[in-house]
Amino acid sequence: MSKTHPVNALKKLGIGLAFGAATIMSMPTSALACTQMYMGKNLTADGNTYYGRSEDYGPRYLKHFGIEPSHGPGHTYSSDESSFMYTSTKTTYRYTYVRDHPSQWDNRWDAYSEAGINEKGVSCSATLSTSMNADAETADPLTKTGIGEYNYASVILGESATAREGVELLGSLIDEQGVCSNDQIIIADNNETWLFAALSGHQWIAMRLTDDIASLNPNIGNLTYDVDLDDTENCLHSEGIESMPKEKGFAEYTDGKFDVAKTYGEEIGEAGMHQWSRYIQGRDYFMAPLAEGTDYEIVKDEREDARATTGALVHEMQPLFFQPGKSDWNTFEMIRSFAARGENVAGLNANTDGAYAIGSNRNTEIHTFQIRHGMDPEIATIQWEMLSNAEFSVAIPLYSALLTEVSPYFSDQDVSFDHCEEEDVVNNEEPKNSINYVLMDINTLAYENRDHCATGVRAYLDALQKELIEQNLTVDEAMQAEEGTEARTALANKAGKAATKNTYVKCKAMLEEMRDYLQEGDFSEEFVPSDYDADNDCLVESITYADEALSDEDVAEPEAEEEEVTEEKSEGNNMAAMAVGSVVIIGVCAYVIYRRKKA
Repeated sequence: MSKTHPVNALKKLGIGLAFGAATIMSMPTSALACTQMYMGKNLTADGNTYYGRSEDYGPRYLKHFGIEPSHGPGHTYSSDESSFMYTSTKTTYRYTYVRDHPSQWDNRWDAYSEAGINEKGVSCSATLSTSMNADAETADPLTKTGIGEYNYASVILGESATAREGVELLGSLIDEQGVCSNDQIIIADNNETWLFAALSGHQWIAMRLTDDIASLNPNIGNLTYDVDLDDTENCLHSEGIESMPKEKGFAEYTDGKFDVAKTYGEEIGEAGMHQWSRYIQGRDYFMAPLAEGTDYEIVKDEREDARATTGALVHEMQPLFFQPGKSDWNTFEMIRSFAARGENVAGLNANTDGAYAIGSNRNTEIHTFQIRHGMDPEIATIQWEMLSNAEFSVAIPLYSALLTEVSPYFSDQDVSFDHCEEEDVVNNEEPKNSINYVLMDINTLAYENRDHCATGVRAYLDALQKELIEQNLTVDEAMQAEEGTEARTALANKAGKAATKNTYVKCKAMLEEMRDYLQEGDFSEEFVPSDYDADNDCLVESITYADEALSDEDVAEPEAEEEEVTEEKSEGNNMAAMAVGSVVIIGVCAYVIYRRKKA
C-alpha cells in the first residue's frame, strides 16, 4: 500500500480562513499558499510569454535543481502519495527538475519534479493546489490510484514532445486512474501554453492560453472563466465534464452556458482570506487593482496562534484571466512579481499589516519560464530558477532543455537536510558551496532582522538580478548563433555553471557580511553590502557571467573545504579510499564529493 508522506498530507489539508454564514474557518495550510502566474506575449516588452509559480511550505525547506536522464522503454513512474503507476512504452526524454529532499519522502529520490524543461523544449510548472465543492466531491471523489503532484511533471516531461501531447497524456491518465488531488498546472512549448485543471476525481479541463491575457491564481479553484468546450483547438477536456454533473444534479449554468468553474469549484466563502489577500496583492502589482469596500473587505483573525492576522474576503467571485494595467512587462518585473507583499495595498501590506503575502517567508521555490515563440524548441524557453523565498532571492537563468550538467554550486540530493532545522544561522554556517542553503540563510536573516537588513539586502539582490538579466542577453545572442545541438549543449552547460557560480559568490559574500553585522550588534546604521553602490544603484564590481560563459576557459569549480585531519580521521579516509579504489593523501584535506544520485 502506498504511504502518504506527512509533507503531502499537510499539503492537502484544509482551504483556509473563509466566511461561513457568519464564521471564520481555520487557517490555510502551507500548500494552499502557492501562487501561479501567466503573462501573454502581447503584454510584455520583449514579446515573450512568461509563466511560473511560487511554492509555499515552510520558512526553511530544501529544494534541489537537477537533471533526470533518459530511460529506455519500460521505465515506471510511481508515487509515494498514492498507488499511481505508469510504465513508459518508449525511450523517455531527459528533463530538468526541482525536487524535494529524499528524507522528506521516505528516502525516495523522485519526489515532486515541480518545474523543468525536457530535451524537446516542453516546460511544466506543477502544482497549484485547488479544491472542489462538496457536490463534485460526492459525485466524483479523488482516487487512491490517481496521479498527483508527486508525478505530474515527471510524467509530462519524461513522455511528451509537445505541450499538447502532455495535456493529452495527463488527461488520458486521469480518465483511466483518476487523480489523488485537485490541482492546476501549466504545460508549454515554443508555440502553445496550456493551463490544465484537475476538477474532480476523473474530470479535467485544459485551456490553451491566449497571448493577450494575464492570469493570477493563489489556490482558488473557482476563479471564473468562459470557455468553449467544443473548440478542440483551444480546449481539451474529459468526456463527462458536463454530462456527469448534469446527471448528478449539480451542473451550473451562467447565461445559459455550462459554467465549469462554478460547477466544480468551491463556494466563494470557502476560499480563504489569505488566498484572497494574495489575489488582491497580485492584481495591484499588475496594475489592475481591486477596490476595498466595492470589491472586497479586510478581515481579521484574532486567534493567538494565527500565522497572519489580516486578510480579505471578496464580494463577488473574481476572474482567472484579466487585463493588466500596462502592456510592456519586462523580465525583471515578472521575476519580482513572486515577491509582491502588498506594499501599495492599504491594510494588506505584509510588512506592516500582518497580511499573508505572495512573497512570504514560507516560499521554498520559485520558477519563471520565459518563452520566445517560434524559436527552436531547444533554446526557446529560459528557466529563471530561485531555490528559496522570493523576497530575498535571485533567479538564475538556465537553458534547461539542453542541460546535461548541473553546477556543483547547487546542492544535490545527497546534502544533509539538517541545516533546514538550524535555528541560529548567524553563528552556524550552511554546508559549503550550496546556493540552495545560502539563499535560505539570507532570507532567514533578512526576514528576521527586517528593520536592519531588508532594505540593503533587497537593493543589492535587485542589482544582481538586473545584471544577470542584462548579461544573459549577450549569452542568448551567442546561443542563437550556435549551430547544432552539441555546440548549444556545451554553451548551455557552461552558461548554467557560470550564472550559478557568479550568483553563489556574490550571495555568499553578502551572507558573511550579514553574519558579521548581526554578530557585532551595532544597529545604528542599516546593513548595506560592501559590493553595493547605493548612489548608482548597482554592484560595485560587476559579475562576470557572460564573459565566463563565452570564454575558452572552463568555469572554475568550487574550492575544496580545508579542515584539520586527525589521525583517526586519516585512518578512516584511507579505508574509504581503498574501498573505492582511490588514493587519498593523508593530512592534506577532505573533499566534498558532488555526485548525483539519479544521473
